[in-house]
Formats: sequence, C-alpha cells, structure tokens
Amino acid sequence: MATWQCVTSCGACCYLAPNERPDLDQYLSPDQLALYLSLVGANGWCIHYDPHDRRCTIYDQRPDFCRVTATTFEVMFNIDPSELNEFAIDCCQEHIDDIYGEDSPEMQRFNQAVGWTT
Repeated sequence: MATWQCVTSCGACCYLAPNERPDLDQYLSPDQLALYLSLVGANGWCIHYDPHDRRCTIYDQRPDFCRVTATTFEVMFNIDPSELNEFAIDCCQEHIDDIYGEDSPEMQRFNQAVGWTT
C-alpha cells in the first residue's frame, strides 16, 4: 500500500497562485483565506519558500492548511482519515505534474518514496 509522505527538495505545494486554486474559498475559512493570500508572492510562490533549497523556511510553524494531517484534510476537504493517503498522494502528484512534469525527477522521487506503482 502506498503511504503519503513529504519529499524533500520538491516544494510543488508551495506554488500558491490563487488562479491555480480557484476554489480556495470553498475549503478555507475567511481568516485562513486572508492568511493564504498574504503568503502568495508576486511570482505565485509562497513567500516562505526558498527556491534554492526548495524548502519551506517556516516548516515547523507553517499554517494548518499547509499540513497533511487527517484532521486538516477532514475539516478542509471532508476526507475520511482512512482515505488520506490516497487523496494526499493524488494531490501531490497533481501539483508535481503541474510544476515539474509527469516524468520529472521530482515525480519519480515522490512516487518511489510513497511506494506508488502504476
């Protein structure tokens, strides 16, 4: 069984451009949405994303909506905790594909790390 995990030197989820996520107001509260929008830099990337290291500079203090936990995904997306792995893997694959490409080294590393097989 595949198990979701964050893969270092990826950062695909740190691309926050609101036009890429038009349904933000459907799963973020007004306060969360305001915080989310305050994190978006002019280039669409989170202002706390370090493009050289490809890491979050506030990882331990990042907002709840940036965390992949059963509670967060249940509240935001109404995802049953038993479905978290599959849903989170799908989300990551979608973001990685959008940012780096379906056949990118980032996608290969992610799929290998989570134990994804096609």
